[in-house]
Amino acid sequence: MSGRPLSPGEYWYEDVEPGDHWRTGGMVVTESHIVAFAGLSGDFFDVHMDDAFARSQGFPGRVAHGLLGLALVDGLKNRAPARILAVASLGWNWRFQGPVFAGDRISAAISVHSKRLTSAGDRGVVTLDFNVTKQDDVVVQSGQTILLARLRPAS
Repeated sequence: MSGRPLSPGEYWYEDVEPGDHWRTGGMVVTESHIVAFAGLSGDFFDVHMDDAFARSQGFPGRVAHGLLGLALVDGLKNRAPARILAVASLGWNWRFQGPVFAGDRISAAISVHSKRLTSAGDRGVVTLDFNVTKQDDVVVQSGQTILLARLRPAS
Protein backbone atom coordinates (compact mmCIF):
# COMPACT_ATOMS: atom_id res chain seq x y z
CA MET A 1 0.00 0.00 0.00
CA SER A 2 1.42 3.37 -0.95
CA GLY A 3 1.20 6.43 1.23
CA ARG A 4 1.80 6.72 4.93
CA PRO A 5 0.23 4.63 7.65
CA LEU A 6 -1.78 6.92 9.92
CA SER A 7 -0.98 6.83 13.61
CA PRO A 8 -3.83 6.73 16.12
CA GLY A 9 -5.60 10.05 16.36
CA GLU A 10 -8.17 12.35 14.80
CA TYR A 11 -7.47 13.93 11.43
CA TRP A 12 -8.87 17.10 9.89
CA TYR A 13 -9.38 17.29 6.13
CA GLU A 14 -6.02 19.08 5.78
CA ASP A 15 -4.19 16.29 7.63
CA VAL A 16 -4.86 13.47 5.15
CA GLU A 17 -3.58 12.85 1.64
CA PRO A 18 -4.39 10.23 -0.99
CA GLY A 19 -2.59 7.01 -0.13
CA ASP A 20 -2.76 7.49 3.64
CA HIS A 21 -4.01 4.26 5.18
CA TRP A 22 -4.93 2.45 8.41
CA ARG A 23 -6.68 -0.67 9.69
CA THR A 24 -9.74 -0.95 11.82
CA GLY A 25 -10.06 -3.26 14.76
CA GLY A 26 -12.04 -6.42 14.26
CA MET A 27 -15.49 -7.64 15.19
CA VAL A 28 -16.93 -11.12 15.42
CA VAL A 29 -20.25 -11.35 13.61
CA THR A 30 -22.69 -13.19 15.86
CA GLU A 31 -25.96 -15.00 15.42
CA SER A 32 -27.53 -12.17 17.42
CA HIS A 33 -26.25 -9.61 14.90
CA ILE A 34 -27.87 -11.53 12.05
CA VAL A 35 -31.22 -11.99 13.77
CA ALA A 36 -31.34 -8.40 15.03
CA PHE A 37 -30.46 -7.05 11.58
CA ALA A 38 -33.21 -9.15 9.99
CA GLY A 39 -35.68 -7.64 12.44
CA LEU A 40 -34.40 -4.11 11.92
CA SER A 41 -34.25 -4.28 8.12
CA GLY A 42 -37.20 -6.59 7.51
CA ASP A 43 -34.90 -8.81 5.41
CA PHE A 44 -35.87 -12.33 6.46
CA PHE A 45 -34.65 -13.90 3.20
CA ASP A 46 -34.16 -17.65 3.67
CA VAL A 47 -30.39 -17.63 3.12
CA HIS A 48 -30.08 -15.43 6.22
CA MET A 49 -32.62 -17.20 8.44
CA ASP A 50 -32.77 -20.89 7.46
CA ASP A 51 -29.69 -23.10 7.85
CA ALA A 52 -31.21 -25.93 5.78
CA PHE A 53 -32.00 -23.55 2.92
CA ALA A 54 -28.52 -22.00 3.07
CA ARG A 55 -26.94 -25.48 3.00
CA SER A 56 -29.14 -26.41 0.00
CA GLN A 57 -27.57 -23.41 -1.77
CA GLY A 58 -24.02 -24.61 -1.08
CA PHE A 59 -23.26 -22.63 2.09
CA PRO A 60 -22.25 -24.28 5.39
CA GLY A 61 -25.02 -22.37 7.18
CA ARG A 62 -26.88 -19.09 7.25
CA VAL A 63 -25.15 -16.15 5.58
CA ALA A 64 -25.01 -12.75 7.25
CA HIS A 65 -26.71 -9.96 5.32
CA GLY A 66 -24.28 -8.08 3.09
CA LEU A 67 -25.65 -4.79 4.38
CA LEU A 68 -25.04 -5.99 7.94
CA GLY A 69 -21.36 -6.39 7.06
CA LEU A 70 -21.32 -2.89 5.56
CA ALA A 71 -23.00 -1.44 8.66
CA LEU A 72 -20.55 -3.19 11.01
CA VAL A 73 -17.56 -2.01 8.96
CA ASP A 74 -18.85 1.57 9.06
CA GLY A 75 -18.96 1.23 12.84
CA LEU A 76 -15.42 -0.16 12.88
CA LYS A 77 -14.32 2.85 10.79
CA ASN A 78 -15.96 5.24 13.22
CA ARG A 79 -14.10 3.78 16.19
CA ALA A 80 -10.80 2.95 14.48
CA PRO A 81 -7.60 4.23 16.08
CA ALA A 82 -7.24 6.71 13.18
CA ARG A 83 -10.37 8.73 12.40
CA ILE A 84 -11.19 11.48 9.95
CA LEU A 85 -13.20 14.26 11.55
CA ALA A 86 -16.29 13.87 9.38
CA VAL A 87 -19.68 15.54 9.37
CA ALA A 88 -21.66 13.00 7.36
CA SER A 89 -21.53 10.17 4.87
CA LEU A 90 -22.35 11.28 1.33
CA GLY A 91 -22.60 7.85 -0.24
CA TRP A 92 -21.29 4.35 -0.73
CA ASN A 93 -20.19 2.28 -3.72
CA TRP A 94 -19.92 -1.29 -2.43
CA ARG A 95 -19.29 -4.87 -3.56
CA PHE A 96 -20.20 -8.05 -1.71
CA GLN A 97 -17.50 -10.53 -2.70
CA GLY A 98 -17.87 -13.45 -0.32
CA PRO A 99 -20.08 -14.77 2.42
CA VAL A 100 -19.79 -13.82 6.07
CA PHE A 101 -21.07 -16.32 8.65
CA ALA A 102 -21.77 -16.15 12.36
CA GLY A 103 -18.40 -16.61 14.06
CA ASP A 104 -16.39 -14.83 11.36
CA ARG A 105 -14.22 -11.93 12.50
CA ILE A 106 -14.21 -9.02 10.06
CA SER A 107 -11.95 -5.98 9.85
CA ALA A 108 -11.03 -3.46 7.17
CA ALA A 109 -8.03 -1.86 5.55
CA ILE A 110 -8.91 1.74 4.72
CA SER A 111 -7.05 4.19 2.51
CA VAL A 112 -7.66 7.73 1.32
CA HIS A 113 -8.52 7.54 -2.37
CA SER A 114 -8.99 11.25 -3.06
CA LYS A 115 -9.96 14.56 -1.50
CA ARG A 116 -11.28 17.93 -2.62
CA LEU A 117 -12.92 20.99 -1.13
CA THR A 118 -16.68 21.49 -1.47
CA SER A 119 -17.82 24.10 -3.99
CA ALA A 120 -18.39 26.49 -1.07
CA GLY A 121 -14.87 25.75 0.19
CA ASP A 122 -16.04 25.42 3.78
CA ARG A 123 -15.67 21.63 4.08
CA GLY A 124 -13.82 18.79 2.47
CA VAL A 125 -14.95 15.74 0.56
CA VAL A 126 -12.83 12.66 1.23
CA THR A 127 -13.26 9.37 -0.63
CA LEU A 128 -12.06 6.29 1.24
CA ASP A 129 -11.29 2.84 -0.20
CA PHE A 130 -12.15 -0.23 1.90
CA ASN A 131 -11.08 -3.87 1.77
CA VAL A 132 -12.99 -5.95 4.29
CA THR A 133 -11.46 -9.28 5.23
CA LYS A 134 -12.35 -12.21 7.42
CA GLN A 135 -10.01 -13.88 9.87
CA ASP A 136 -8.40 -15.87 7.02
CA ASP A 137 -7.53 -12.64 5.11
CA VAL A 138 -10.06 -13.39 2.37
CA VAL A 139 -11.68 -10.22 1.04
CA VAL A 140 -15.45 -10.46 1.55
CA GLN A 141 -16.49 -6.86 0.80
CA SER A 142 -14.87 -3.83 -0.77
CA GLY A 143 -15.76 -0.42 -2.00
CA GLN A 144 -15.71 3.28 -1.30
CA THR A 145 -17.42 5.78 0.91
CA ILE A 146 -17.51 9.52 0.42
CA LEU A 147 -17.32 11.62 3.57
CA LEU A 148 -18.06 15.26 4.21
CA ALA A 149 -15.08 16.24 6.35
CA ARG A 150 -14.38 19.12 8.69
CA LEU A 151 -11.71 21.71 8.01
CA ARG A 152 -9.34 22.73 10.76
CA PRO A 153 -10.81 25.80 12.53
CA ALA A 154 -9.06 29.08 11.84
CA SER A 155 -6.83 30.11 14.73
